[in-house]
Amino acid sequence: MKTAERIAKLPPYLFVEVTRKINEKRAQGEDVVSLAIGDPDIPTPQHIIDAMNEALKDTSTHRYPESDGLPEFRQSVADWYSRRFDVKLNPDTEVLPTIGSKEAIGHLAFCYIDPGDIALVPDPGYPVYSIGTMLAGGETFWLPLSRENRFLPDLNAIPEDIARKAKLIWLNYPNNPTAATADLPFFEKIVDFAKKYDILVCHDGPYTEVAFDDYEPVSFLQANGAKDVGIEFHSLSKSFNMTGWRIGMAVGNADAIDALMRIKSNLDSGIFNAVQLAGIAALEGPQDAIKDHNVKYQQRRDKLIPVLRNMGLEVDPPKGSLYVWAKLPDNVKSGDFAAQLIDAVNVVVTPGRGYGEAGEGFIRCSLTVPDDQLDRAIDRLSQFRLQR
Repeated sequence: MKTAERIAKLPPYLFVEVTRKINEKRAQGEDVVSLAIGDPDIPTPQHIIDAMNEALKDTSTHRYPESDGLPEFRQSVADWYSRRFDVKLNPDTEVLPTIGSKEAIGHLAFCYIDPGDIALVPDPGYPVYSIGTMLAGGETFWLPLSRENRFLPDLNAIPEDIARKAKLIWLNYPNNPTAATADLPFFEKIVDFAKKYDILVCHDGPYTEVAFDDYEPVSFLQANGAKDVGIEFHSLSKSFNMTGWRIGMAVGNADAIDALMRIKSNLDSGIFNAVQLAGIAALEGPQDAIKDHNVKYQQRRDKLIPVLRNMGLEVDPPKGSLYVWAKLPDNVKSGDFAAQLIDAVNVVVTPGRGYGEAGEGFIRCSLTVPDDQLDRAIDRLSQFRLQR
């Protein structure tokens, strides 16, 4: 039976291919260290696990959850945004719990993109922004992110006709994969741009709690007028080391939240209620774990960067996110470099080209590996010699 054309157009998801290569090597009995995937190795804080265990004893949590989530969890999200960013949210109309942020990012395109509509998408960027657009029948206009422009999109480079046809603009700071950061003046320019062209701003902010060197990331919703034109996606995955728990939220513009809720209510049944109760414990309980894991990630960052530089790569130390984004020597392709690395020393990195054309010439290294594995990777990297 012939599948739909949209399935034929789907590329393999980036990390499926990375995982396949790792598994092949390990099946051959080789010790592979992966710096490719941003999945925190640090355990979920114990008080959250304890809350989950208690919630599981309540058999009412075992039934279907509502798509719009528990009112108590929505209130916790609103309270956390108020404490953390001084952003006021109505928990009934401006907060929507999501099954992690990925599903909401993918679903959002179906709320706004009709066949032929345009989404403005960063390049390099998280693949789901453009994949969601494609699945909804839309077209992607790429916004190149360059090192020279601090990996921020150049709004002035967007043609007038494209800006007038665009329905969405995607942003992500601290950024994956480049680890770049953005400030409020930049977000306020985005708000002005969105108001001028009637575009919904979609800010993906899962890394706001992963920061170094006393840097404190901001929320897009802190910008003046942000809720008039945009929403923000967040998650407990990176903040509380809960990637497998699949719990996140979309917050902001009430009309956009309502549209996303209507899509979700027809396609899923919401987050497991016991997980939402554990999420309340995360948001309302001790926040010490955030500081502790940032200390750990910063130590790893500071161990990794010198060896990358000694290999001839250029690295700007990141102030946020879980990644080190490194520029390869001129004329070296990221896929070739990554392939040589795994073949020669059994270390896996992510080729920048996997995040878009503008990612060519870079690699991404994740800081979410246990210290003993990172030490092995650093030792192996110090012995690697690039073959040209």
